[in-house]
Amino acid sequence: MSFSLFDLVPAIYRLRDGQLAATMQLLTPAEQTKLTSLQTSSTPLTTEEQALLAALIAKSTRGPLQSLLMVIDEQLQYFSADLDQLYNDQFIETCAPWVIPYIGELIGFQPIKGIAPAVDDPRSEVGNTIALRRRKGTVLALEQLARDVTGWGAHANEFFLTLGTTQYVKCVRLHNYYAPDVRSWKPRAFANSGFSKMPRTVDVHNPASPGLPRYNLPNIGIFLWSLQAFSVTGGNPVQASDSSGLVPGCYRFTSLGYDMPLFHAAISQGEQIMIAATEINVPDFLTRPELCADMRKGAGSSYYGSGASLSLVLNGQLLNPYQIQVCDLSGDDGSWNNLPAAGTLYEAAIDPELGRVALVPPPAGQSQSLTVSYNYGFNGALGGGEYEREDTFQVTDTDAVFQYSLTVANPNYSNLQDALTYVALQAETLGKVALEIQSSETYTLPAGPLVVDVPDGTLMEIRAADGARPTIILDGEIQASGGPLSTLIINGLLISAASTMTPGSAEALLTLPAKRPNTKVNKLPTLEILHTTLVPGWTLDTHGNPTQKDAPAIVAHSSVGEISIELSIVGPIRAPELLTVTLDSSILDATYSKFIAYDALAGSGTGGGAPLTLTGCTVVGKVHAQELVLVSNSVIWAEAAGALSGLIADRQQAGCVRFSFIPVNAITPKQFQCVEQSLAGPAPIFMSYRYGQPDYLKLIASTPDKIRRGADDEGEMGAFHFLLAPLREQDLEIRLEEFTPVGLNTGLVYQT
Repeated sequence: MSFSLFDLVPAIYRLRDGQLAATMQLLTPAEQTKLTSLQTSSTPLTTEEQALLAALIAKSTRGPLQSLLMVIDEQLQYFSADLDQLYNDQFIETCAPWVIPYIGELIGFQPIKGIAPAVDDPRSEVGNTIALRRRKGTVLALEQLARDVTGWGAHANEFFLTLGTTQYVKCVRLHNYYAPDVRSWKPRAFANSGFSKMPRTVDVHNPASPGLPRYNLPNIGIFLWSLQAFSVTGGNPVQASDSSGLVPGCYRFTSLGYDMPLFHAAISQGEQIMIAATEINVPDFLTRPELCADMRKGAGSSYYGSGASLSLVLNGQLLNPYQIQVCDLSGDDGSWNNLPAAGTLYEAAIDPELGRVALVPPPAGQSQSLTVSYNYGFNGALGGGEYEREDTFQVTDTDAVFQYSLTVANPNYSNLQDALTYVALQAETLGKVALEIQSSETYTLPAGPLVVDVPDGTLMEIRAADGARPTIILDGEIQASGGPLSTLIINGLLISAASTMTPGSAEALLTLPAKRPNTKVNKLPTLEILHTTLVPGWTLDTHGNPTQKDAPAIVAHSSVGEISIELSIVGPIRAPELLTVTLDSSILDATYSKFIAYDALAGSGTGGGAPLTLTGCTVVGKVHAQELVLVSNSVIWAEAAGALSGLIADRQQAGCVRFSFIPVNAITPKQFQCVEQSLAGPAPIFMSYRYGQPDYLKLIASTPDKIRRGADDEGEMGAFHFLLAPLREQDLEIRLEEFTPVGLNTGLVYQT
């Protein structure tokens, strides 16, 4: 209502009501005192004081009739708002939240978990369902559902289009062949892909069963690319070397110097899919034929260029696609195939399947500077990367954030050790400080330990900037220490060891020594590791194998405080009894199931390591702890190899192990809904056991449901539980059942 009932009363009654109000004291003594002070104030009134003054004046002049009509006005306002809401409740865009399921039921909407961001809002999901009703039964609608509901790359393929059938002369299909077209590279390159056009014979297997696509007339394949492409911008490639030293012009993209397949990022089809996906619309491996064909487009290339999936900057200049040759650079270091020779029209050669690049030899006396931007594949946002992490930053005051970069000089420090010392000094006055590494470059440190000492009662954060993935190459351990009530946070770093660093020269990648640099007892109470990788095996050789297979990543000599690890990848941990160690959504990898992943300090003779908590973790290697405080939704993949079991807790009266896969004969506290390893029993099936591979410790889709759907929320056990992949599948199956035409069948096919 836009009017007041009192304004509709005849003027004579309003005047009499005002006269009556003038003869009455309508304010309390306290209100009268406040009104007088506001009216006589010598200083300008604030906004709140002006509002209070207006309210007090209105109350002092309001008569009994006006007050009565104000009460009636209030009820009429409620009635009017209710009528307006009843009208708004007819539409999904404006209805009240409690009306959403009722509108959904009217149109046959089936609620889902809503894991992916595109379907996590019930209001928009019901609205989208109404819009998709107009496209129900079309293959593009099924493709959009698959993409939005899972959050992965998706493509829907009608299998009848690729069946090799006898032609009917009254309906000739010119592009339907019974044999593949051998003139093109695509049939072979996409032979097992959802984009394959190769003719097939009929497959009568159940399309819903996991495995290969089932080509049959009533079948529709929903191809899913669950691996994601993560970018590295402005990284430093590693020069190849052989027995005689560095190989001129030969580099590997990855900052750790091993062969790694490159990925290409997905190019969005837009909010509404109007054209079927092609290979550029899904994140996938970047193959040689695919990249070669794309580079021939020059400026129209989809994969190469500034801000694209791949780019090379040589001596400060971005190479154009016509300066790059795509070829097979396989071979041992020092004898790569197809190396470009001097005088060629090209400046560089790329092998995306091995992640290698070779440069044309420069003229005599000239040096070469190469930076690369590329994409690598991984299952989720874990272990650090250029994905968004800003919500995990503990220090947000810009005055307390000190930047460190190889390209931008700072007068207060010239190297990482100087920067850490300077920032620790600032922490004594600021209380909270952060050293932020700005780029995805490689920071190679000189020989010797990197000392991080946090002053008493302060918080110090060493982090990568949001959108950066720096690589720290150590030639000595990181020594973390601090005083009482101090906290050290490491966020977003990739920490590895130089080839010269061995277990004889360093104890681990990260140690908590017993003494601080000032010889006082190390009393650092809290060490937090977030979105960080402490490379299992310290570093990798050119084939991606760990060089120090059973070397620990973290060794604690200090007996005070807690080590907290979240969304990270770390090697073995050695921790004394008085510490506590907590891992959440992380990977603890000893590189081999018979090696020790978690234990006490070597030679301590005190039994197992510190009390341990594992929540949604994957552990490769044996675990021996004083106490398993909680093991939940986790996978412990270990073999005894002479020990009693691969999982041992010294105290069985405390703690709990629930919804987890555990080794045979595990010695644990009370178990609940666990799966114990047994002969011919259900077991996790990993795509790869090696760190650095795109499908590292990813459970294959055919893993038994007792493990893949065995967590407390019916998600998968292990480090990638937070992705809730099985629940995404379940959501998709509900949607496909609703939108698939009668008589047709759908089946999910994982491409990565």
